This record gives sequence, C-alpha cells and structure tokens, in this order.
Amino acid sequence: MARIVVIGSGMGAMAAAARLAVAGHRVVVYERGRTHGGGVGRFARDGFRFDTGPGLLHLPAVYRDLFMKTGKQTLEQSVELSQVDPASRHLFADGTDVRLPNASRAGVLQALDGAFGAGAGERWSDLVNRAREVWDATRRPLLEEPLRADWRVLGRDPYPAAPVRRGRLSGLFGRGGADGPPTLAAVARRELKDPRAVAFLESHALAHGLDPRSAPAAATVLPYIEQTFGTWYVRGGMRALADALHERCRQRKVEFHFDAEVTGIVEKDGRAAGVELADGTLAEADAVVSGIDPVLLPPLLGGQAPWREGDVRPEPGAGGGTPGRLTALLALRGARPEDATHRTVVHAPDREAELAAVFGDGHGLREPCPHPTVTVLRPDDPTVRPDEEHEAVTLTAVVAPHGPVDWTDGMAAEQAAQRLITAAEAAIPGLRGRMLWHEVRTPADTQAETGARGGAVPGPVLAGADGTFLRPANVTRLPGLYLAGGWAHPGGGLAHAGMSGALVAGLIVEGEDWRGSQ
Repeated sequence: MARIVVIGSGMGAMAAAARLAVAGHRVVVYERGRTHGGGVGRFARDGFRFDTGPGLLHLPAVYRDLFMKTGKQTLEQSVELSQVDPASRHLFADGTDVRLPNASRAGVLQALDGAFGAGAGERWSDLVNRAREVWDATRRPLLEEPLRADWRVLGRDPYPAAPVRRGRLSGLFGRGGADGPPTLAAVARRELKDPRAVAFLESHALAHGLDPRSAPAAATVLPYIEQTFGTWYVRGGMRALADALHERCRQRKVEFHFDAEVTGIVEKDGRAAGVELADGTLAEADAVVSGIDPVLLPPLLGGQAPWREGDVRPEPGAGGGTPGRLTALLALRGARPEDATHRTVVHAPDREAELAAVFGDGHGLREPCPHPTVTVLRPDDPTVRPDEEHEAVTLTAVVAPHGPVDWTDGMAAEQAAQRLITAAEAAIPGLRGRMLWHEVRTPADTQAETGARGGAVPGPVLAGADGTFLRPANVTRLPGLYLAGGWAHPGGGLAHAGMSGALVAGLIVEGEDWRGSQ
C-alpha cells in the first residue's frame, strides 16, 4: 500500500483519489479552500440554491464508470440523473426561436429545417457526420489514454475534407485543404451558410471558452458529443455530483484536509516524496497528484517546471488569458411555467463584437461585451427553490478574464450583470418584475475561490492547431508527480476531469507504460 498525497479537491483530483483508494492505497487530500469540488460550487440564500460552476453534464458514462468501479452504489443510486428535453432552446436577434430535442438527430434536423429553412438540417447532418470522424479518430488518444510521446500527430487537424477518405489515424490528420487546416469559424461559414446556423455552431465553442476564429475545425466534435450522448441534469444541481463524489471518497477512506495550502513539493532521491504545508507541516508520500494548474507548480518545485523535455507546455499566460464566466443568480417570485425550457441560449446580435470583447480585437483590447450571448438555466427542480411559488434561474456569459478587465470593480460587474438580465428577458418575459434579488459572480470571484488565474475556466482538449489546444501530460519530469484536473490532459469540463482522474490512477497503479483501458 502506497501513501498518495493529492493537491486540491476538484473533480479530477477526487476522481483520482477515489480510484487510488479502491486500489488499496492510502490517499490524503490537501485543499487550500474550505470545501471540495473546485469550480463546481454552490451559492445558497433564502431557500434558493444555485450552481456556481457547470450546470449540465455531458458524457455521463464517465461518472457511471467511476462510481461502478469505486463502490457498490452506482451513479444513479448516488444522485438522481435525468435527461434534459428539449436539450436547448436558441433565440436569435431576428426573432428566430428553435427548440432542439435531446439526443435525437432526426429531431434536430427537423427543428433546424423549420427554423432556418429547407436544407439547413441536411447541411448540419453533413457537418455532424464529419464531426463523428473527428470523434472516432481522437476519442482514444485524446480521452482514453495518457498523452502519447508523439503527441504532435494530434496537432494536425482531424476534420475531414470532402470527399471523406477513410483510413488509419495517421491518415485522418492534416486534411485541411490548400490554405491549411480550417478554423471552426471558416467551417461554419463554408458548410452551414445561414448566419444563424453559423452562430449555433460557434456557440458550442464559445460555451467552452473557445474562440471560433482560432479554434480548429475539430471543435465540431463538441456539438457532436452533446447531440449523440445527450444533455443531463443532476437533481440538486451539479454540486450534488461533487458532493456524491466527495462522499464516495470518504467511503473509500480518503482523508481530506481543508484550509490546508501546499507550499512545496518535496523531492528525495530524484522522486516526489511528499508536500510541505503553509503551517510548516511535512506530509510524506510515495506519490503526489497535483490537481492545480501546472503553471502554478514551479514555485512548489524550487523554480523547476514540472514538464519533461518535448512535452506539451502551457504558455505562461495561457490560463490567465483564458476567458472566465460572468454569472447572475436570480431569485424569482412566481412559479416556473410548465412549458419553460431548462436551457435557453440567447444569441448576441453582433457575434464579431462579442468575440472581440471576450478574446481581443487584435490589439489586445478586451472589455465587457455590451450584448453578450447569455445562457439561461431554469431547472425544474424543487430542491433548488424554497417552494413552488418561486423559481431559481442562473444566467451565464463567457467574458474576458480578470486582469484584462477589472472584475473587482463592483459597479462595472453590476452593469455587466444587468446586460445579462436584459438579454434574458427574451427568454423570460416579465423577468425584472419577478426578481426578488440577484447575486453577481465574476472571474475575480472564481480566481479567489479556486486559484484559477484570471478566473479562467479550462476547456477540453482538441486536436489540430499544432497542439495549441492540448494540455500537459499526466506524467511529469519528476518521477512520482502526476497532473490531474482541467489544466492537464485531457482538459476541462466535468467529463474530461473524470477522465483525467482515471488516467492518473491507471498510471500510478499500472505503471507509466500503461496505455489506458482496452
């Protein structure tokens, strides 16, 4: 039995901890904050409860596997999981209103034809077919196995040019055409034509904090995953999933210490041998799993970077330059209408202006967007509201991170939140008249609570773009030190965090030549 120290208690770190504990190791978690879950937080007031991180789950199979392999209770026995149907509603500035069914390709095609005109569904179907090839080519190397030594092959875009040619993995990469691999924005314009359909595709990338103007065409896999595997909600919100995973860890005798900041990683005989805490305590270990942003690790390693020669390396400013989330939590009087949609996306009237504000205008300028794309979440869940005569609603927009924008400026944050509320009135008529109170959360709050630079929210890994959208490998230059969580392979998001934990546990239990479950 080895003693494993885990730094941080985010979803990836806890996923690794649970799997390592069930393998017979003694696992101790040190968390700088006061609670578990990382970015999967909760705000509660007056009987209302809100997720402060992700509000929906995709690829639930990741957590089904985790719960099945770490205890007797399955995921569905640990939390109440349900499909969201319709999966989403999309509102556009010209008045177009389209509702998309959950995990129904034929239903999506019919809805798009009805909203955007005949042929829109077929064009979308063709794009999704090509996205399926991206999924088939990249699922294993990007999600199911540790990052390969020849990771540069993943830097070539797997999005297939028409006509589609079939072949081995190496043959699928790099078919971008005479001008090089296309961006997601270029694919959207070329293949979907209608600007509303373009905005629909690009909104999937934007929701993950990706700029469609620079994201590779491989980002088409994001709507493919959602459309194929469905959109799911956990009763009580995603925080209930974090609570269930924390409880599973405790059942497996994982030891948690909160308000316990790690200030150093101890090396002995060329290996990670434990951690030093802010109070001077030394915790010895046979292996250390870091669940924090790897860019924050050099000070803990005496100034040495954790990655090996030839590994994927994050840019020093990569995390701090990644967009964050502006969220308005609304406590409403009045019952939730029976026909209300769980998730509505109110699209920005000027996509280019929004992208320039969030990602920069080419001259470094980033600022609050006057008319952002806003996601409105209205869960039909009695556990998140005081009674049936009230409703809890969450509004979210992707925004520039803290740093380029001063999100500690309360007045500016409130003005930005009011713009979210104005946009949300398209989805909830009479919204302002129903408001009891609202709470605003900015990237500065995210940074303060999770330590994420600029309040950044990491997105999933993607092939293409010369490896720009890959994360550092789970194995580091220092034997015995491993990386888990959203800033390590295979990237951010609830499902990817769970995969990251599984990969780290496999590497520790099976050895560093392990290539993933077959």
